[in-house]
Amino acid sequence: MFEDITKVILLSDMDGTLLNGRKEISDTDRAAIERFTALGGKFTVATGRTIQSFEQYRALIDLPYPIIMYNGAAIHDYTTGETLRLHPLPDTARSITEAILREMPHIGGEVLRADATYVFSNTDYQKLHTKLCNIVPDYAELEDIPDGGWLKVLFAMSPEDMDYFEILLNRMNWQNVSFVRSSDMFWEMLPEGVSKGSALTEYRSLPGFEGYTFVSVGDFDNDVEMIQAADLGACPANAEETVKAAAGLVLEKTNEEGAVAELIDKLINGVE
Repeated sequence: MFEDITKVILLSDMDGTLLNGRKEISDTDRAAIERFTALGGKFTVATGRTIQSFEQYRALIDLPYPIIMYNGAAIHDYTTGETLRLHPLPDTARSITEAILREMPHIGGEVLRADATYVFSNTDYQKLHTKLCNIVPDYAELEDIPDGGWLKVLFAMSPEDMDYFEILLNRMNWQNVSFVRSSDMFWEMLPEGVSKGSALTEYRSLPGFEGYTFVSVGDFDNDVEMIQAADLGACPANAEETVKAAAGLVLEKTNEEGAVAELIDKLINGVE
């Protein structure tokens, strides 16, 4: 599978995988990525972040290849400034969001578009998400957020509310959308069939990337489809059990200990 490292693309999740608890890339992982790319391997990331909120991370590491964003709803190339793939939510996303808020009015939330992030319920948990993303959102009532181009809706809540949210989703069974947990405080609504995994499949058909071997690594539920869609799917030792069950390779190290570096070493040793 890894006869030619120059034909390997490594897609890494960020939070809980590439980034440590301080939202930094460790020196160990950074050195391994530089070693991998010096040999001709291609490294990029798959994230739930927006085009705007990811800007701060571009200074952390050189990423000359397209990035999977919005948990798969977009593939963006910062080198050219072009969004290569875009999958917006259906128009019913607004009414679904309204229905969720009627059932759980105390939870936070935001709508993410390609041009901006709109916070419609600014609870403490939503404020935490805004702080984690280090962005300045637009604040608006849900009915005032522009129509169309909604790439995802994020709902922020206490960990104790996460299970009830899932019960609500199962009871309502909305069509043409899907929901995924992206942390123990966040649920996200995406277009039906859209995930980091579907974006990886699209990545394979991008001009110049046909015939590559794809390796992915991630730690949470929103990474499962990406891990399954890759030629080799891996996860750090700190990954959720559902992710470990889906992965072909469970690494020995956590995101705090250099899991990405461990994976890269295995890839490099596999072609030596």
